[in-house]
This record gives sequence, C-alpha cells and structure tokens, in this order.
Amino acid sequence: MTIITARIASIILGGCLAASVVSGPVFAVGDDSSTTPVCKKGEIYDQKTKKCVKQQSANVSDENRADYAYSLAKAGRYEEALAMLDTVKDQNTAEVLNYRGYATRKLGRTDEGISYYLQSVKMDPQYAKVREYLGEAYVIKGRLDLAKDQLKSIKAICGTACEEYQDLNAAILDPSKI
Repeated sequence: MTIITARIASIILGGCLAASVVSGPVFAVGDDSSTTPVCKKGEIYDQKTKKCVKQQSANVSDENRADYAYSLAKAGRYEEALAMLDTVKDQNTAEVLNYRGYATRKLGRTDEGISYYLQSVKMDPQYAKVREYLGEAYVIKGRLDLAKDQLKSIKAICGTACEEYQDLNAAILDPSKI
C-alpha cells in the first residue's frame, strides 16, 4: 500500500510541477537582457506584484509600462507595444521615444522610427541603446556612413565590449542580421 501511495504522490507532484511551468508568463525573446515577462493580450506585467494583471485595472508606473512595451516589441508584438506606449503619461522620455522608434521601425516604418530615435538622442546623447537602433535603421536605409557615426558614438559611451557596439557592428558587417 505504501508503494502505491508513493507512486500516486509522485505522479501528482510531477503534474503540479509541469502545470506550474506551463502556466507562468512567457518571457520576451531577444538578444537583449530583457527580463520582463510578456503577458496575454489585454494584460500587463506588474513589476511590483510580479504577475500579469488586467491592463485596464493596472496601477503601474510609466517606467513599468515603457519596459513592458519594450518586452512586447522584442517579442514581435509591435502594434501592442505601440498601444502600451500610448498609455504612458510622460511621452517625452528617451526610453519611450526609443521604444516607439524600435516598434515603428520593426513594422517597416523606418523613417518614422528614425525620427523617434533622433528625438531620443537629443534628450539623452549618452543612451547607447538608442544609438544602436538608430544605427541599425541607417543600415536598413543603406546609409552605412551614418551607421558608422553611431558606432563611434557608442564606442565613446561604453567601449567596444558592450552589447550595443557589438550588435551594431555586426549589423554593419552583415545587414541580414537586423
């Protein structure tokens, strides 16, 4: 009787473990170190409670909303990312403008993306991530001279070992990597 009880307990425990793995939030896929989970449509990841909550009832900060929008964009959910950015009260931050540029560029609206990137650079010239994405947009446009200018700026900000430098350099060397 104890062997049967042990087997049943191990089956139940295994089922619970499997269920907990599949029911958790999905993490954004990308080459960045984004750790904000991506929730179902209509939800937002609340960094305070560490869970997905309904977007309408969410009382989360602008920073939380911007980070979540970026996670959506990195997961290929560009329209949702733009909609989430629309809910941010302060639209005039380097991060919001950068993430808006990223999502619009990924939707094929490269010139619009560049305009957002340029606004972001004006706000924070030392923001290496926006310079990487601006450089990638220039590569898409065939303006390798301008992309290389961004690469030089990134080198001055964080050197050649930072991810932003390495990613833009790879894109310049092989535009198919964008």
